[in-house]
Amino acid sequence: MKRYLSTMEEVTINGLRIAFQRKGKGQEIVLLHGALSDSRVWENQIDKFSKNFSVIAWDNPGCGLSEDPPDTFRLKDFADCLASFIEKIKLDHPHILGLSFGSGLALEFYHHYPAIPKTLILVSAYAGWAGSLPPEIVSERLRQGIRQSVLPPKDVVEEWVSTLFSDSVPVEVVRKMASIMSDFHPKGMRVMLSAFAEADLRKTLSTINIPTLLIYGDLDKRSPLNVAKALHENIPSSKLVVIPGVGHEVNIEAPDEFNNEVHKFIISNS
Repeated sequence: MKRYLSTMEEVTINGLRIAFQRKGKGQEIVLLHGALSDSRVWENQIDKFSKNFSVIAWDNPGCGLSEDPPDTFRLKDFADCLASFIEKIKLDHPHILGLSFGSGLALEFYHHYPAIPKTLILVSAYAGWAGSLPPEIVSERLRQGIRQSVLPPKDVVEEWVSTLFSDSVPVEVVRKMASIMSDFHPKGMRVMLSAFAEADLRKTLSTINIPTLLIYGDLDKRSPLNVAKALHENIPSSKLVVIPGVGHEVNIEAPDEFNNEVHKFIISNS
């Protein structure tokens, strides 16, 4: 049984069952996780942020307790689903916080629904893989992901988890992430990676006119600092925070520093 920090809720969006966690009261923060994971990666943030805010963490379509989307789903479809989700549960101008795939989803969401987010918080972010990585790396990541999607979960996790953290991360942190990743949906994985491999959101960056916080680990192997600098240079008035000594899963590897930066940013943009 998957362990969730708070009681799960469900809504149906265009025929898809979407599961989510909701806790706390106050300004609303929507948390968007990365690929091969689900809302459980936000356990620390749900616990800490819900003391001051209303925190909503969904299981992306194709992840966790949510249903798999059709094979034809692309990033815009995920963004449309997120917009309908926000409307369905009656959120009002929430802060949108996305990590990795979730950051690309946040950018795509802003592109189509710029009036909804109060701020953007982009963590270990890309402007889509096609928008941030060389074509040969995109092709290789997609090829590997499609191959991995049919492997036993243990084999997939072993190949992925080493790319997510610094070498000094405590073993219990890795084990906890591996447990979450072991529940990945093979079809959901293929759809999400295909959507992200095609996504090029560079033209969206210069259009962003709301407060935007970028958070990266300086040892990120998947979304390195050259990607961070490109986003920072192209998003007007964005703030870039680099947390030393950590990798891609910044919120898990350095939760105190991460939570502090996000809290300060939200309070200053209330």
